[in-house]
Amino acid sequence: MQQTIYQLKLTLRGIRPPIWRRIETPATVSLFDLHRTLQAAMGWTDTHLHQYIQDGVYYGPPDREFGQDIVSERRTLLKDVLNRPKARLLYEYDFGDGWEHDVILEAIIDADPAAKYPRVTGGRRSCPPEDSGGPYRYPEIIAALDDARHPEHESMREWVGEHFAPERFDLVTANDRLSRRRASSRRDAYLAG
Repeated sequence: MQQTIYQLKLTLRGIRPPIWRRIETPATVSLFDLHRTLQAAMGWTDTHLHQYIQDGVYYGPPDREFGQDIVSERRTLLKDVLNRPKARLLYEYDFGDGWEHDVILEAIIDADPAAKYPRVTGGRRSCPPEDSGGPYRYPEIIAALDDARHPEHESMREWVGEHFAPERFDLVTANDRLSRRRASSRRDAYLAG
């Protein structure tokens, strides 16, 4: 039986020009596994809380202290929340910074037998650094990095590192992160089994 693959577009809200990734993943992954894929595809480090929201329903890791009903992301399959092209889901990462991502199902395709899934097939621009203040602060950081005379230029360059280039997207690096995530998932499953 042919595996069903979802082609998703993940776009970071509130940033212009847009930062986005195109991802292909099995339709049967859990939202938790999708979270790990989105983290690797974007370049986030998974050091903050996250959740999904669709039609007023919240999906994520259960947390009694949060004070809100949350449907388990480990028990919810992607195909159960996105089931037709153009269907969408909001993915929020780092509640303090408020990084919101639109996850849109672009197409439902048959698996390529030679491909390893999930995989990133496209994207634009670098992921913002962790703890950079969200979509409101990030443009200020870019302005400081772009202007050598800006009073925060040196401190921002030191903070983000000399290799950070906001306009760069590297498909090979994104897929390397996904490959390492797949390997760690297999290792975790082996140790748990």
